[in-house]
Amino acid sequence: MLGAFKSPLPIIPGYDVAGVVVKVGSKVKNYKEGDDVYGFTNIQKSFQHPNIPGTLAEYTAIEEKLLAPKPKNLSFAEAAGLPLAIETAYEALEEIGFSAGKSILVLGGAGGVGSLVIQLANHIFGASKVAATSSTVKLDLLKKLGADLAIDYTKENFEDLPEKFDAVYDAVGQSDRAVKAVKESGRVVTITGTPSPPAIRFRVTSDGSVLEKLNPHLESGKIKPVLDPKGPFPFSQTVEALSYVQTERATGKVVIYPIS
Repeated sequence: MLGAFKSPLPIIPGYDVAGVVVKVGSKVKNYKEGDDVYGFTNIQKSFQHPNIPGTLAEYTAIEEKLLAPKPKNLSFAEAAGLPLAIETAYEALEEIGFSAGKSILVLGGAGGVGSLVIQLANHIFGASKVAATSSTVKLDLLKKLGADLAIDYTKENFEDLPEKFDAVYDAVGQSDRAVKAVKESGRVVTITGTPSPPAIRFRVTSDGSVLEKLNPHLESGKIKPVLDPKGPFPFSQTVEALSYVQTERATGKVVIYPIS
């Protein structure tokens, strides 16, 4: 498959899932048949055993601890675009000790993770200022998501700004430049590529408990999923959807639905 962590073929790809429980194991306590849930597969196990089936299928088996009740106000497509992205966004902010009153620069603010970092930094962590980078056509989206400063990376270099930030969240693989935009005592975290010291690389390790913690903010509308307007893609267009992701032009998350 594509990406940094390639799996041998044949493989059923996919980490995120949203759907209806159709069968439960004998030890399952929190869910029953008919429950609407969302979550993601065990990523660490997937790295160790790359042939474990993913979620891009009509049915998928998943551990109870990795699930949470689907927010009532979200469609299955909206919910499916959230789990891994929002947990990656949330946990990395916690990892760097981001807190109220601090400023942050988000690299790739219109992407699946970056769009959620902007919202979480504002509404959950109490940021004093949120800046974000994207292309010209997506600057309005950054502002709608809550960015105080929208930076067009095609026209200016964020590291040359006179203002420095308490934290930089690198969602595009530019930690070598990110370290030049952070305050002397600040933190840089990257979720892709090889980090340039003193940046740290982050890999999500949490379970469905984070989703449950964030559900009230999703149901209140404070945090909103961002789905690319070209989707959701039907299962028959899976190749097209994955190819589109590879262009790195998608806005938010690209969702595929396996059932028509």
